Amino acid sequence: MATAQSTISLTSEALRPLDKDGLSALANKGKANPESIVTLKAKTVCEGIFRNMTYVRNLEPMLIDEPPHLLGEDKAPNPSEAALASLGACLSVGVHANATARGITLSKLELELEGDINVTAVWGCGDVDENKRLGFTDVRVKFFLDGDASREQLEELVAHASKWSPVANTLRNPVNVDVSLA
Repeated sequence: MATAQSTISLTSEALRPLDKDGLSALANKGKANPESIVTLKAKTVCEGIFRNMTYVRNLEPMLIDEPPHLLGEDKAPNPSEAALASLGACLSVGVHANATARGITLSKLELELEGDINVTAVWGCGDVDENKRLGFTDVRVKFFLDGDASREQLEELVAHASKWSPVANTLRNPVNVDVSLA
């Protein structure tokens, strides 16, 4: 059994399992229509200062804020931290799904993420040197896994999930972003 240490420990029992038949049906649907594209939507409303509520589907809104050193109220993650959180959740989903598909039972699935970002442009109000690279320059992700698989199997599982993660690939690859006034 492979194991790794973490500062967070949730349980030593198996993670709540995925519906393996449902996962198989989703996989078969993707194989049957490999060119299928879906459009995801969100609506963000600024409530003042840097407090933003983002609405997705019919879920409760997600609060996004800034820390005090960036003039926010420190009530929630900032947008860049939310991007790291999205990456972590996407990688976790991929590892859990692929573990299920491969018959691996996981008892621990945790990730620690950190990203390096230059914030001196201050959203276009600070150092706006045209040569400045905006966004994350480096992101590091560490997995802490435990389950009924060898370390080599877990390493391959992580590599596979990373390769096929929509969020990881959004960060890795150029994306067309169209921003306009309605």
